[in-house]
Amino acid sequence: MKKILSLLFVFALLLTFGQTVMAETITLKLAENQPADNPVTKADLYFADLVEEKTNGEVVIDVHYGATLGQEAETISMARTGVVAMARVNAVPLAEVVSDVGVFNLPFIFSNYDHLWNVLESDVGTEINSKLEEVGLVGLTWFESGFRSFYTTEPVAELSDLAGMNIRVQEAELPMKMVELLGANPTPMPYGDVYSGLQTGVIDGAENDYVSYYTSSHYEVAPYYAVDNHIHPPAIIIMNKAKLESLSKEHQQAIMEAAEEAKEFEKQEMRAFQDESKAKVLEAGVEITEVDTSEFQEAVMPLYEEYPELQGYIDRIIELQ
Repeated sequence: MKKILSLLFVFALLLTFGQTVMAETITLKLAENQPADNPVTKADLYFADLVEEKTNGEVVIDVHYGATLGQEAETISMARTGVVAMARVNAVPLAEVVSDVGVFNLPFIFSNYDHLWNVLESDVGTEINSKLEEVGLVGLTWFESGFRSFYTTEPVAELSDLAGMNIRVQEAELPMKMVELLGANPTPMPYGDVYSGLQTGVIDGAENDYVSYYTSSHYEVAPYYAVDNHIHPPAIIIMNKAKLESLSKEHQQAIMEAAEEAKEFEKQEMRAFQDESKAKVLEAGVEITEVDTSEFQEAVMPLYEEYPELQGYIDRIIELQ
């Protein structure tokens, strides 16, 4: 009898151990179009480490960076359909799917970083984030992406210098209209094609923040940077809503907590690397010009009148300065 009981005990232990070993780790893909040295990618990886730590390895975030899964418009679609669980994207392409996000892409809507975060962490940010659920997404956290300015193959010292230039923009309505109002020709082009486009003269310039300008090496072929800080579209980690809700409450909480911590990490990384990137491109011989932004602002103001449905948000954003 003792022998039988011992055998049953051993069998029970083996069964329990086997079930533990066979318990499947949940792996979630996160798509990122920026390279490894970009602060948003570093924040993605930090987020992944936190999730794994908080779930004791039960949930693993597999970060695919460098646009290996596609550019942002593609990865937004992939996140909506569940091909990937998550994507870190910019507000510009996201506004093509969730129109209310477009208010964050209006030129000169944010006066500085403090104003940006006052808005993102207010009821405005929460309301706009909630709109993502209507298209099957959840916004896990906002990220900074830097104030964007124009960089070109020829110097731009004032607004008139942009006239007739072919300027690469993301394939989205609002930035195309903005560039038109500034007198240039908006030229939609995938991010990965911008370097060769500048090199071959297909485009005369593009627009982005110092970090992306540096990490993409675009400064090598467009060595003139005109600082007008025309937009600061925030970035965001989006997640497939159904996938998030399929997880246990504990795993959902771990993901949300990790996202919040990653946001603070990304802020610090992004601001430090903006300064470092500016120093690097200056060292490489880039000519940086501080333009008179008042004429740029005046030129794009008609754009605000084209989006009356966003006026309520606009008024509230202005109040939060």
